[in-house]
Amino acid sequence: MTMYVLRRIAVSLLVLLGLSLVVFLMLHFISDSPGRAVLGPQASPQAVAAFNQEHGYDRPVLVQYVSYLGDLVQGDLGRSYKLNEQVSVLLWQNAGRSAMLSFAGLILSLIIAIPLGIAQAVRKNSFMDRAATAFSYVLYATPSFLIALLLIAILSQAIPIFPAEASQSSSPWVIFTDPRAMALPLITLTVTNVVVFSQYQRSSALEQLGQDYIKVARAKGLPERMVLTKHLLRNACIPLITLVGIQIPILLAGNLIVESVFNYPGLGLLFLNSLHREDYPVLLAYTLIGGVLAVAGNFIADLMVARADRRIELKK
Repeated sequence: MTMYVLRRIAVSLLVLLGLSLVVFLMLHFISDSPGRAVLGPQASPQAVAAFNQEHGYDRPVLVQYVSYLGDLVQGDLGRSYKLNEQVSVLLWQNAGRSAMLSFAGLILSLIIAIPLGIAQAVRKNSFMDRAATAFSYVLYATPSFLIALLLIAILSQAIPIFPAEASQSSSPWVIFTDPRAMALPLITLTVTNVVVFSQYQRSSALEQLGQDYIKVARAKGLPERMVLTKHLLRNACIPLITLVGIQIPILLAGNLIVESVFNYPGLGLLFLNSLHREDYPVLLAYTLIGGVLAVAGNFIADLMVARADRRIELKK
């Protein structure tokens, strides 16, 4: 297991190194120089040249990249010249709220999707299975922003149960302190995740139900509840673990839409506002965070799968 973890760490570090190079070069590809990209097309050539010299963009690209890596190691993601603030500070101020919303949506969706997927597999081709599958396909084909707008129209306008706008509190715990104001964003995230997780869980459970160990457990006369919870559940959830790891960076993109529709002050809304301002240091830092989350999610998923299925270590 130790060698397996070390190999995974080495691969993850190489991927992160490549990701940092891509993000670094993006600022150079946006315009003819980083100074022009940051200051905008209206800046004078003298101002652009002074900016590039002040921030070291006139040095060789390799030297700039090494300096960029050194800044990343120290947690320096650059500076937002539009807001005159360190990018790391801006991200830290908004990361807690986005993380808590994503985490709550992920946990709630798993609580719903896992038993739903297993129930569909056990009752394959029943009315419940067909109805749930059809409903999932419809929701899967529906953009998340449209789901959010429909929830606002129904649960905020037609039946005024929840407010249309999310809480503007700066606390990351607002989802617990003011659940009514956070209900619609949380429902939107949960619905979009459940439709994916439940169908994935259903397929995995169907495959496991045909395995010999399930037939043997039933032949021994074990109660069906024990067969499903003790024998089926663990093995059927192994593929879902990988999917959850892949979904972690996707949640960041999902937050972008949800936070925009419900005006929730998080990383997604910060990204959109930075996009409108053409605040490239913030946009690139957001892209870097998405990549880091993708690598971290896959790394954690690999460890959890290896923990659940000892055969994985032998195969790698």
